[in-house]
Amino acid sequence: MRESEPELFEAELRRLKPARPTEELMARLEAEIPAGFSVMQRRAPANVESNFWQAALRWLIPATGVAAVLVAVASLKQTGSIPSGTKKQANAPSLATPALLNADNVEVDQQMVSSFDAVARLPGGEPVRFRCTEWMDEVVLRDSIKGVAVAQRIPRLEIVPVRLETY
Repeated sequence: MRESEPELFEAELRRLKPARPTEELMARLEAEIPAGFSVMQRRAPANVESNFWQAALRWLIPATGVAAVLVAVASLKQTGSIPSGTKKQANAPSLATPALLNADNVEVDQQMVSSFDAVARLPGGEPVRFRCTEWMDEVVLRDSIKGVAVAQRIPRLEIVPVRLETY
């Protein structure tokens, strides 16, 4: 059985050994790192608590705005400040107020924007790795009878702690 060209190339790459970096390159790299610091210490520790509140505010602020608009429209319709489109007749029986939006077509979409790992240290000093994934969530509600569409895009940050394996 004959191996394909990509498999031969991969086999050749596995046999190769990487060259050692030059002394000049190592000296330049060591000069860039301040004395007493390691690469892991130079990274800013991830503040999980502030990220949680930022993510919560990203959801709550737009949701609160939408809720406030819906409450304002509903209260204005009930007081009669907004015309309902039909005039009430004096002898006509009053009907129950119809729903403001009858969503007969709902679309939910999630798009991954980025994914990265972060390392932080616990108060005890042991490192913890986090898998961070940024998402863009989108919800579109459509009322085909009234011809109304409501769309909302919200960024979301998902942080999952992962066991850090040390060798």
